[in-house]
Amino acid sequence: MEDFAFLGPAGWLTGADALPYQRDWLNRYGVAPVGVARPASTGEVAEVIARARDMGLAVVPQGGNTGLCGAAVAEGRALILSLNRMAAMGEIDPDGGTVEVEAGLVLGDLHARLEGSGLVFPLHLGAEGSARIGGLIATNAGGSQAFRHGTMADLVLGLEVVLADGTIWDGRRAVQKDNAGYALRRLFAGSEGTLGIITRAVLRLAPEPRQEATALLALPDAGALVAFGRHLRATAGEFLAAMEFFSDQGLDWTLKHLALDWPLESRAPVYLLVSLSTTSAQVSLDQIFAEVLEAGMGQGLVTDGAVAASLAQRSAFWRLREEQPEGQRLEGAQVKHDISVPVARIPAFLAKGADLCAAHQPGIRINPFGHLGDGNIHYNISPPEGAEFGPDIGNLSLQLGALAQEMGGSFAAEHGLGRSKVSLADHLRSPVERRLMAKVKAALDPDGLLNPGVILGNRKE
Repeated sequence: MEDFAFLGPAGWLTGADALPYQRDWLNRYGVAPVGVARPASTGEVAEVIARARDMGLAVVPQGGNTGLCGAAVAEGRALILSLNRMAAMGEIDPDGGTVEVEAGLVLGDLHARLEGSGLVFPLHLGAEGSARIGGLIATNAGGSQAFRHGTMADLVLGLEVVLADGTIWDGRRAVQKDNAGYALRRLFAGSEGTLGIITRAVLRLAPEPRQEATALLALPDAGALVAFGRHLRATAGEFLAAMEFFSDQGLDWTLKHLALDWPLESRAPVYLLVSLSTTSAQVSLDQIFAEVLEAGMGQGLVTDGAVAASLAQRSAFWRLREEQPEGQRLEGAQVKHDISVPVARIPAFLAKGADLCAAHQPGIRINPFGHLGDGNIHYNISPPEGAEFGPDIGNLSLQLGALAQEMGGSFAAEHGLGRSKVSLADHLRSPVERRLMAKVKAALDPDGLLNPGVILGNRKE
């Protein structure tokens, strides 16, 4: 379209050039967009929004397109607005512990650029080699250290956002305390591109650890998992960097399809990956691990374990956890659930969830893994071996989501709603809550220009 020719040949893609942007990561959603706009500045983003509005075109913002709920691809007549040409990073503020970045910066690149600065950005997840900062904010990503440092909403001090009317809100304030009215930056975190286009962010950094240690542990059951997690918090709380768990079912698929080595002498129903870190040179993390593991084994909470003896072994331990989704993907069909419950209720959810799965279709294979520190369970299921899911698998997802909510948790912990969970939200969240969201959307985007169909579906209140 000539209307977007001002972006130049690298900034406006159509036809075959737009194909890499068309489908979501799971290849479930996405139609051919009218084109892909790749602006190189905030001003160009605002101009794209203004022209799209005049043409009646929907705008779908896209970061790394690593989301799992279909929120970053077109539906109907729309253009995709990719931020991948806006990937600059400003000067690091070592005193305040902040840095300003453009929304298209890849998380892994941010980690690399911070090396040697004495500071780190404390968000880590499996897709960090392709996920971009704007998308991570828009989905309020969590990751393995969320229980210690918070989600993206907690790591963002300020934002620059292009609104649906083409105006620019500049809220880039590099201070932790800013109570001059509504916390607008938190409104856009988790909005999945439905309220505005995030173009820049001021991020909070953390001191780089001087020591790190990682242990891989085998545990007899989910009850022991929670009990040992409680012991870890009580005895090593300020040093805990990550507490990640996975099941023997998931381990089977990971070892089968990815040819990874198993470092322990025995297997168990559940495993826990624990990382400790500190900025102090006076603390012995190995000694802390020795003490907590001795106590865990003495109480029967831990049946086997090993502390990584090198950086390579630490990376190998982490791969066993991080490759859980890939191992199950290579096994075949699956349905993903991203839920959270209070940590103490993890064993009850796993037991009751297994009962629901067995009642729905005997033989369903369950692969729960996730973040023990904050109760986030990626409850992914595969059909019985050699079979397919029944036609009403969506009803099982509804039951599992309702179970999480009944336990005081959420059916959408860190992946958001996108398009895939709108129906679940309509069923499981109160009409009052859904109306409030719709009113916020209508106030900021009355014409439904930004990412229609996401979070609220296509309804208008």
